Amino acid sequence: MEHKFITIGEIMLRLTPPNYEKIRMSHEFEASYGGSEANIALALANLGVDSSFFSVVPNNSLGKSAVRMLRSNDVHCTPVILSTPEETPTHRLGSYYLETGYGIRPSKVIYDRKHSAITEYDFSGVDLDKLLEGFTWLHLSGITPALSQSCADLIIRALKAAKAKGLTVSFDGNFRSRLWTWEEARDFCTMCLPYVDVLFGIEPYHLWKDENDHDKGDVKDDIPYQPDLEQQDMVNQAFVKKYPNIKCIARHVRYAHSGSENSLKAYLWYDGKTYESRLFTFTILDRVGGGDAFASGFIYAMMHGYEPIDMVNFAVASSAIKHTIRGDANITDDVESIRNLMNMNYDIKR
Repeated sequence: MEHKFITIGEIMLRLTPPNYEKIRMSHEFEASYGGSEANIALALANLGVDSSFFSVVPNNSLGKSAVRMLRSNDVHCTPVILSTPEETPTHRLGSYYLETGYGIRPSKVIYDRKHSAITEYDFSGVDLDKLLEGFTWLHLSGITPALSQSCADLIIRALKAAKAKGLTVSFDGNFRSRLWTWEEARDFCTMCLPYVDVLFGIEPYHLWKDENDHDKGDVKDDIPYQPDLEQQDMVNQAFVKKYPNIKCIARHVRYAHSGSENSLKAYLWYDGKTYESRLFTFTILDRVGGGDAFASGFIYAMMHGYEPIDMVNFAVASSAIKHTIRGDANITDDVESIRNLMNMNYDIKR
């Protein structure tokens, strides 16, 4: 089956001081573009998947430059709306500043995305049935609905439309504390879960609300963010018991040894079993987008019929490679290199 992928989200201008400099010390910034959903479309397009991106950007040089970058990487941008000042009064492209960490100094991000074009646009007139026509896979995240009420309404409508049309739906909880509270994120994600087939997230078991609020039945609140296989299996079993529509759950676990060296592994629940990936340890050139690279790698592997253990290993290997690439997205078309990495015998146990 040939898949056609579409995702919905915000693309931003990224400004980064060169050579690991701190923002307050820098006299220049490197410009690029990124955003969680855009990163996944970019990665999949580079791997040969037919990928489209729906967003709103201002009809000016910055907005057009972002679209040009996407198109240069084979992402279809026909759905992108170039807004006018009348449609989005502030008429701006969101941006963020990245201060890249080094050694014991962690990275730092400053967002400047309030009143961006996508947050001010009125999506009530968007025909989602028409937008999703012909696609087989829709990916969404918990970032876009946090931007504004109109964006939140769009995501819920898109989930329902995709489910009605029979698309595979993937969703990444992607909690951002600068955008909304934990309780707001949890409540929104709870509304999304009945429509989700493939669930991603660092800590998905915290992102649902049941009749007893924080009571999650067999899942304990003290399960760590770096669980072992047994603990993660407990989480997964509780999730699919409550949401039997979910076909698989994939999450990666990060071990930060320093700002320059991390390890990653991941867990996958699929067809009644939880799988544990190999451990990958690597030196970091650019950490941003590592989670998106994991998600895109997993989506690619699932689209191409990999075995469950190969799905999760390919996803972690994709994320590891992304950490060696500057920019937000995993811009590589070398599937064989990712497969070679996932099969290398070099695990380092910490």
